[in-house]
Amino acid sequence: SLKKLCKSNSNKKICGVCGGIAEYLNADPTLIRLAFVLVSALAGSGVLVYFLAALIMPEAERVAE
Repeated sequence: SLKKLCKSNSNKKICGVCGGIAEYLNADPTLIRLAFVLVSALAGSGVLVYFLAALIMPEAERVAE
């Protein structure tokens, strides 16, 4: 089955973008968040990219409990 990149419902701090990327890559979400902070601090446009991704990325489908 094809893996779909989407915002995380269960692993989010702001909008779930970093959590969704971490789930897609099977990585630790904390490392993704740290990488995002470093890129934002060095490149300066990371916050804009984050919120654009939050608008573009679809929500993850809810898992039935």
